[in-house]
Amino acid sequence: MNRHRMRLALSALTVAAACWTAVAGSGPSAIARAEPPAPVAGLDLSRYLGTWYQLAAVPQFFNLVCARDTRAEYTLDQQGDVSVYNSCTTWSGGLNEIRGTATVVDPVTSAQLHVSFPGVPTQDMRYGPPNYIVTALGDAYSWALVTDPNRLSGFVLSRTVALDAAQWGDVRDAVATAGENACWYLTSPTTGGLDRIAPLCAV
Repeated sequence: MNRHRMRLALSALTVAAACWTAVAGSGPSAIARAEPPAPVAGLDLSRYLGTWYQLAAVPQFFNLVCARDTRAEYTLDQQGDVSVYNSCTTWSGGLNEIRGTATVVDPVTSAQLHVSFPGVPTQDMRYGPPNYIVTALGDAYSWALVTDPNRLSGFVLSRTVALDAAQWGDVRDAVATAGENACWYLTSPTTGGLDRIAPLCAV
């Protein structure tokens, strides 16, 4: 990794650490005691399939390797579950990828799923409780907000590599409605979109 990329990686880690430190008093320990976030009233799985670009996320150990262009591709598998393919460009310019399966566990809304990744500790059970909740959707499924029952993760997904100011405002409102803080999220650089890492509350 060259010095420029090393500085960018360290900056990302520093911002992530500062973000979590700033909200530590009202963060994970308090969130875990709250009721799970509400899923959207109804998710049309056929419309949700396809390619999504990650434009912001709550920092997790598995996505710190990603420098830019993080994306998810969802397709139906032979069992009627969702085949998941996540990929991104790493800090060294390489490709990082992982495949998994998402299974709907809420037949009422179809918006709560269990996502598993074979071979990944604690994430390799194909069936289990929900760990992926679609809590908000933009017009015509233009963007989605995803979190989990304990609000320890969060992802802003978009059909395009960029959102306009009004859409970002809607996303921040959705984050607040889900019981999260927009400052917990960091933007995810995308080619053709935002090219910096910053707290979502500052976008």
